[in-house]
Amino acid sequence: MILVDKALQFREDIGNPIRVGIIGAGYMAIGLTNQIFRYVPGMEVVVICNRTIDKAIHCYRQAGAEQVNVCETRGSLEDSIAAHQPAVTTNPNLVCEAEGVDIIVEATGTIEYAARMTLNAVRHKKPVILLNAELDATLGPVLKHYADKENVILSGSDGDQPGVIMNLYRFVKSNGLTPLVCGNIKGFLDFHKNPDDMREYARKAGQNVNMITNFTDGTKIAFEQASVANATGMKVAQRGMMAHRSDKHIDDLIDIYDIEQLKALGGVVDYVVGPQPGPGIYVYAYSEDPVTQHYLDYLKLGKGPLYSFYTPYHLCFFEVPNSIARVFQFNDAVMAPKAGPVVEVATTAKKDMKAGEKLDGFGGYTAYGQCENTPVFNQERLLPIGLCEGLVLKNNVRKDQVLTFDDVIVPKDSFIFNLYKEQQHIFATRPVRESAAVQ
Repeated sequence: MILVDKALQFREDIGNPIRVGIIGAGYMAIGLTNQIFRYVPGMEVVVICNRTIDKAIHCYRQAGAEQVNVCETRGSLEDSIAAHQPAVTTNPNLVCEAEGVDIIVEATGTIEYAARMTLNAVRHKKPVILLNAELDATLGPVLKHYADKENVILSGSDGDQPGVIMNLYRFVKSNGLTPLVCGNIKGFLDFHKNPDDMREYARKAGQNVNMITNFTDGTKIAFEQASVANATGMKVAQRGMMAHRSDKHIDDLIDIYDIEQLKALGGVVDYVVGPQPGPGIYVYAYSEDPVTQHYLDYLKLGKGPLYSFYTPYHLCFFEVPNSIARVFQFNDAVMAPKAGPVVEVATTAKKDMKAGEKLDGFGGYTAYGQCENTPVFNQERLLPIGLCEGLVLKNNVRKDQVLTFDDVIVPKDSFIFNLYKEQQHIFATRPVRESAAVQ
């Protein structure tokens, strides 16, 4: 917030707000619209796009907007923006192409729809903030590749755990320490939960039941930590991460890690279930400098050489305006892949299934996600869970089996499969073979 708040107030004072387009009108978009509309100077939500127009209108109504224009053409959208009137549309291409949209926030939680929109946005020179770890972990490197070609920023966001981790990671590095663990604190985990189990909880929370299931079955944290790995170059110590369980404070868990293993791997992403403070994130960082060690001991961080840093909260959409300003005003990406994928998220069966059954994607009844290092991912031809929705099984699979491309019928002309293959080609990883039962 330091620096960003004054920059936004200056934009407010001179009447030159950052004009934000939001794609998606779900839980996060409602909160973000309200936050910007009511509390953030120097920033306007000029358009919200959603496949159901009433939900887009609802975002504005919740924030107190009285007049909302439904726009079906680029011209009508541009006229609405010029008149400082909130606009909604069902066509994401209008948001990507219209003059008057400075930056786009992707908040759908989808893969294919979001990937198409992101590519169109960067082709039209619009930076994109992703509230979509699912997309980032699956196709982030190739999308970043195209954003770089257009000289625009593709970034994750403050507020969600990956962005909060990256902020702490950067802070720790700036103080001369070497981060060796970038961790997430999780309150509950059951790999086999399905939407039937989570429906009542989702109803009370006012959230989509598949997204709540995605949180509960560990897939979301796998997506998030894969995104952090790809942004830092860190790996996982083992498939699925170490995933310790403890009710201790995160400061007291440093000894669960082998420092030499961490150093050999170049650092790891991980999570712990049940510790304090929760929810939150942590970074364990290393220093062997005796002067640094002396002062950190004096400052009550312990004798080292591994030190605990943590943030005891993540504030979701409340912090997204900071990301918008960082990217648009200061060209500072919160987080983005460094290059090609380092860690990916593999499809794992939630139950025994037979050949001919269809996978229903993440947050559903059939699969959960586990992190694995990309070299192993490619060697074993593991199936990314971000690509699995709608695929038909070729083989019988057992509960907790990690699926490969050879276990499913791979579509021949799929936009997201082709984009994933392109990502593998660009970053020289093992390609998906067409012989894997292409139809």
